[in-house]
Order: sequence, then structure tokens, then C-alpha cells
Amino acid sequence: MDVAQTNQSSKQVLARHGKSFYWASLFLGQKLANRAARLYEFCRFVDDIADGDLPHRHETLADISACLKGDRLTAGPEVDAFLELASEVNIPMNAATELLDGMLLDQQPTAVKVEADLLRYCHAVAGTVGLMMCRILDCQHPRADHFAIDLGIAMQLTNIARDVLEDAKMGRRYLPETWVNFSATDLATSDIPCRQPTAEAIEKLLNLSDEYYKSALLGIQLLPFRSRFSITVALRVYRQIGVLLKRRNLSWWKGRVVVHKIEKIFLSIYSLVDLRPKKVPTHQSKLHQSLQGLAGVDTN
Repeated sequence: MDVAQTNQSSKQVLARHGKSFYWASLFLGQKLANRAARLYEFCRFVDDIADGDLPHRHETLADISACLKGDRLTAGPEVDAFLELASEVNIPMNAATELLDGMLLDQQPTAVKVEADLLRYCHAVAGTVGLMMCRILDCQHPRADHFAIDLGIAMQLTNIARDVLEDAKMGRRYLPETWVNFSATDLATSDIPCRQPTAEAIEKLLNLSDEYYKSALLGIQLLPFRSRFSITVALRVYRQIGVLLKRRNLSWWKGRVVVHKIEKIFLSIYSLVDLRPKKVPTHQSKLHQSLQGLAGVDTN
């Protein structure tokens, strides 16, 4: 498959599975959009393995992780394509391996205990993607990583809020036990006694995500100018999922909410306001206190 076919294939994966991200990528320009689609394709590949029903998922993910660490030669064409991309744009490999660590965690029943564990998981499966996106977008500013991590965490918190019922049916409860003490089995039934307490926990989750979205929005100013609008659109469109959940009175048992195209157009126009130049303040170290020792994190 030549380069043009590879890029087209990656874009098709993005358009089919990541509609909000595909919309935002339309504003990146061809070169960066192609790179972003290739990164998304790899992330989607490992996510599909982690969430799929094929046998030996754990072993397959462990093999991919070993390949990323250089402990084995290959783990398939999808991984080879990612390694080629990583070499092109200097993606930090510890971010990629931590992404796989997060996927491996999902291979066992999940029952998050406290907020710190939730945030560390969000960093693994999404904050790391923020770090990799900084390289995709040719961002050279050393402070940008902190804000990129925040955007990934914010989006993953939104994912969790949107997918409480779906995750519960797979034996996963990401809402911390200190917030709501129901098992994944309890949530999967979505019986009336657990609806309101879980809705309150989801509201807390969305409020927490807003702290990270606000930080990320400040840091977008550190991106190359061509990328700022696209990432702002991605932020606002993804945050809208939480807005719609709240508008629906946090009725999580009714399934996923969807941001429709007319809303995406409105949010894209609104995002123009965020292009105004502004000074980027020092990153709030409290947002990363639970993440010490992880890729891209420096709380000093």
C-alpha cells in the first residue's frame, strides 16, 4: 500500500470511529490531518483489541508493548506503521508504552477505588495521546506537554461519563468507589436505586473534566498557529458531550449522547473567539499531583 492509500485508509478509520476528531481534523491541513489520522488508527487498533472479544487479548497487547519497547522485532503491520510515524515526528515511546499499560489494565474487571487512580488511568489511555499529538502537530514549546495531557484527561473523563452503562456491561466501573459504591454489575442493570447516586457521581466527573478542559484551553496558545483552531474545535465538540448529558438530566441509563453536525458547526464558529492571542499562565501543578512519575509529568 502506497503513502496515499495509507493516508486514505487512516482517514476512513477516523471518519468511521472518531467523528468528533474527524470533524476537527478537517481544519488541520492535509499533512497534519494525515499524521493525526495515522495516530488515531493505531490508538483505535489497540483499543479495539482491548475492548474486543477475541481470545488472547492480554497476550496480544503485551506483544505490542514489547515491540514498542524494542524487546521484540514486530507485532504486525499496524504497529510497524505506528513505529514509522513515531520515528518521523519523534513521538516519546514512554507515552506509547503507557498507553498499552492502560489497555492492559482493562483486561481485568475494573473497580476504581479513588480519584487519584481514576486520573492515572485517564493519563495512561488519553493523556499519553495528548503528548503524542503535540509531536504530530510539530509543537516545539516545552510547556505544551502539560496542557496536552490535560486535554487528554478531560476527554477521557468525558468518555467515562458518557459510557457508564456500556462500560458496566463489560465489567468496568471507572467511577471511584469513594464517589459511588455500586459494582459494575449493579450499574449494568441500571435499576432505579442506583440511578440518582450514579448521576451525582457523573456530575462530579464532568465538573472534574471541566477543570482539565479549562487548563487545556489556555495551553492551546502554545501550539503552532495552524493547529490551534482545530484543537480548540476538538475540545469544544468533545466537551459538548458532557453539556448534553447534563441537559438530559444525567440520565446515564438511557445510553450515549451524540453531538450532531449542526452543533459541531456552531461550536466551530464559536471556537474562533479562542484564537485571540493571550498570555499562557503557569500550569496548575495541582492537576498533576496524582500523576507523578508518568510520561510528560513534572510537578516541580
